[in-house]
Amino acid sequence: MASHALDLALHDADQTARLAVSLGRALTAGDVVLLTGDVGAGKTHFARALIQSLLPVPEDVPSPTFTLVQTYDAPAAAIWHADLYRLTSVYEIEELGLTDAFSDAICLVEWPDRLGDLRPEDALDLTMTVTGDDTRRLSATWNDDKWPEKLGAWRK
Repeated sequence: MASHALDLALHDADQTARLAVSLGRALTAGDVVLLTGDVGAGKTHFARALIQSLLPVPEDVPSPTFTLVQTYDAPAAAIWHADLYRLTSVYEIEELGLTDAFSDAICLVEWPDRLGDLRPEDALDLTMTVTGDDTRRLSATWNDDKWPEKLGAWRK
């Protein structure tokens, strides 16, 4: 499959949240979104907005930095939000059950470089780069043909 890309300038945190919400509307079980970027780039902000938009009742969405994985029950599918920053081995990922969730849930994974060979081939890669105090660049790359339709709102 050919690799595809889309780059967007994000002017503030609200625009980042709006993009997350629009992507969330299109996600279904088996969709994996890999979030890459330095600390403070907006990965957790993006994930939090997306998750909250899919929950039937608002709830706190903490960073999974210390718990490694937070799960949420949404009407469309379970949502797994993982932060792999503290992991040192791919075996720990398997112990978390994350590889099974890749096919059964909507998965948002921060620090996906820790996945190694466990990285899903059909995942959407989002890289967030700080460009100013409030501004970011969001680069999306994918190989699977399902993503252009799911990212349709981003192209308008």
